Amino acid sequence: MRTKSALPPKMSGRRRAYAAAALALTGLLTLTACGSNSSSGGSSSNAPDTGGANGTVGVILPETASSARWEAFDKPLLQKALKDAGFGADVQNAQGDVQKFSTLADGMIAKGVKVLLIASINSEVGSAVAAKAKKAGIPTIDYDRLNLGGSSDYYVSFDNVKVGALQGQGLATALKDKPGAQVVEIEGAPTDNNATLFHQGQETVLQPLYDSGALKLVRSQAIDDWNNQKGGTTFEQILTGNGGKVDGVVAANDGLAGAVITVLKKNGLNGKVPVTGQDATVDGLKAILRGDQYMTVFKPINEEADAAVKLAVALAKGDKASADALAQNVSQDTKGKRDVKSVLLTPQLITKSEVKKVVDAGFVKASDVCSGDVKQACTELGIS
Repeated sequence: MRTKSALPPKMSGRRRAYAAAALALTGLLTLTACGSNSSSGGSSSNAPDTGGANGTVGVILPETASSARWEAFDKPLLQKALKDAGFGADVQNAQGDVQKFSTLADGMIAKGVKVLLIASINSEVGSAVAAKAKKAGIPTIDYDRLNLGGSSDYYVSFDNVKVGALQGQGLATALKDKPGAQVVEIEGAPTDNNATLFHQGQETVLQPLYDSGALKLVRSQAIDDWNNQKGGTTFEQILTGNGGKVDGVVAANDGLAGAVITVLKKNGLNGKVPVTGQDATVDGLKAILRGDQYMTVFKPINEEADAAVKLAVALAKGDKASADALAQNVSQDTKGKRDVKSVLLTPQLITKSEVKKVVDAGFVKASDVCSGDVKQACTELGIS
């Protein structure tokens, strides 16, 4: 049975405005994850790719400046899975440059890749690339974020509404004994459909609490480009404007959470104010072990890469029935007014007692997480 990931027809004015922004501003840069990565992506050439007996699958990743995941996790995981399936893997990174994204796509299309996986910078460039590929007879898969107004027949990601619901659930649990607690929401880029879905999921839990008075929303603010520095500055302005009072913060990912925690430290509030996150980064997990961050959301990228490769292999072989069997969910393209066959994977809520799960899964190394001032916490939790 298929489940829909879509914006509901009835939303509050604030939520409706947030969703509208995601559609109106799709030409801006979008960065969706957090952390840092100094790796540089390569560039595509028009030379034939002889890396796989079954042909080559092209993959375009969005950037490295704000997210460690693309080069550290997605790229090697996709390369290995494609190689194991007998395909060459042309995996390139656009470094946040929409023109480079288009140029990389042009090169891959000219080389005749069998399938193109698109982790786009924004919906506008992603949709344009998908249209070019379709004209050339190359199937496309939207990877990690859905291109609104696009034409890809398939989409692979995590259930992003569920991600937001877990964040809302985490904050609600942390504040359950503090009636009337004042909450600030620091959200992701308004041009990122994933950020819209995270916010939607958060509100399924938090809006009833705001309505009842159990929690009080001070302000909800989207942060352009998922810019951590801007997120910290914005949060500080909100905190100052509220007389230095805050009881809980919804931060859409670990990068924004880190920026918020920096401000809380300046005001002697870290460890006293629960902060949410996402991505289970090393920095985020260490902040949880210190008690500065309450929770994060773990999205096993190996599952996402594996699902995308299985879809790509089916499409490369012209096996649409197998592709449809893999894509058991549906996501709604609210701009294109169409349903997109999807693989929506299940995210996991991680608090201090669950950090070990992320390490045991091999997503991060214990030696990276358990360094410095959190060694003792790791020992107590059996993380090694």
